[in-house]
Amino acid sequence: MRIALGLEYFGAPFRGWQSQAGGQTVQDALELALAKIAGERVGVICAGRTDAGVHASQQVVHFDTPVERPLTAWVRGINTHLPEGVAVRWAQPVDDAFHARFSARGRRYRYLLLNRAQRPGLWHGRVGWYHGALDLSAMQAAAARLLGEHDFSAFRAAGCQAKSPVKTLWRADVRQRGNLLVFDFEASAFLHHMVRNLVGSLVQIGKGVHSSNWIDELLDMKDRKLAAPTFSPDGLYFRGPIYEAHWGLPDPEDDFLDEVLR
Repeated sequence: MRIALGLEYFGAPFRGWQSQAGGQTVQDALELALAKIAGERVGVICAGRTDAGVHASQQVVHFDTPVERPLTAWVRGINTHLPEGVAVRWAQPVDDAFHARFSARGRRYRYLLLNRAQRPGLWHGRVGWYHGALDLSAMQAAAARLLGEHDFSAFRAAGCQAKSPVKTLWRADVRQRGNLLVFDFEASAFLHHMVRNLVGSLVQIGKGVHSSNWIDELLDMKDRKLAAPTFSPDGLYFRGPIYEAHWGLPDPEDDFLDEVLR
């Protein structure tokens, strides 16, 4: 039997998603909790790996098990054994053809940037921060230039293992809610550190260091060294994969991030 889980987590205490020899990753925590319910070790496959300090409002994983449990056990039971900051939101049996990663036709990310003179206190670890004035219109104009299929080598981490830097960005917009700037990105796939590198360059444009046309130059030059430094992981949220409707999984946009920004 193949089961899909949807979970959310606060990434600050963890060394990222992927299991490591030293532990302290979200995958390690989930697999330990899952073993308590399944009665045996169970490996999980995720829709998208997240780095240290990065959060998820709708991570999706799947696992195979011969063990039969009520769906409530895969949710409340697992949650009983998970550390604070990680929670399974839903569980659902899926067809054996479903794959959390390869069945996704796209992914969504959101970056929250607190733009005020004082550093975050209440939202520490949950938002990025920039203290100076930012030109929202300039950042919006620059973000629009990112749409479509491009070679995103200028926004790719040195250790990125993706076979190709060419990706198709469907959504790239910036909006403001009080002193919070909200960056939303949707694409067929993302390169390692791509979103944080995009946000860093958009902030440089917002500061007036470069014009909106700078995005075109970066895309043309394909040189990571010319773009802005990688921005803080604190404000980055993986909002989940995008699946075809026939899989029948919950909509990944149904999350608390929409509620708090209304």
